[in-house]
Amino acid sequence: MSTIYLIPGLGADTRVYNNIDLGDQDVVCVDWIEPNTTDTLATYAQKLIYQYNILPKSVVIGNSMGGMIAIEIAKLIPMEKVILISSIKTIDEEPRYFTLIRSLPFYKLIPGKAFTSAETLIKPFFGHMNAEDNWLFKDMLKKSSPVFLKWAMNAVLHWGNKTIPKNTLQITGDKDIVFPIKRIKEAIVIKGGTHIMIFEKAKEVNKILKRILKK
Repeated sequence: MSTIYLIPGLGADTRVYNNIDLGDQDVVCVDWIEPNTTDTLATYAQKLIYQYNILPKSVVIGNSMGGMIAIEIAKLIPMEKVILISSIKTIDEEPRYFTLIRSLPFYKLIPGKAFTSAETLIKPFFGHMNAEDNWLFKDMLKKSSPVFLKWAMNAVLHWGNKTIPKNTLQITGDKDIVFPIKRIKEAIVIKGGTHIMIFEKAKEVNKILKRILKK
């Protein structure tokens, strides 16, 4: 049985997978490590490979930014499966607003600590949450490293990937505002899924994951 590595998204931790049921699979939750300011998503992925001893023919599942890092891991070592949830495969799928933010990098002027208390500004992009998920969302953001958040935002905006590793599968929602479906190709689509469908559409996500992992 292949080991499955779960990688969270920007501003989140592995609790984002609380509603994901992978049965009796061998699962490793990947916690963020502090980056160097010069790290790219590619060099950071290499550090995670070393930190967690990720071996060839494993399965890596990445949510949002975690999906981009999953891609970078699979470019370095062959994976049995690479599964993206609410993420993108290449820069061809990045949203158009990335270009605007890169040209007007106002985020660089914001203190890192400010990102950990910005849930009021961020939440509208993620979709509806029930009370429990809303609390978890705020707690994950509050407990995130300010250094990591500021680095991660810049690294995501400057990701230059054009390669889709073998055995990559993508699950996206048709109501995702962060990574709009109109830019995404050849994905498994969950109707009504937002950027946080890993919470609100967990049953559908679990069914799809079960089907993918059986193949």
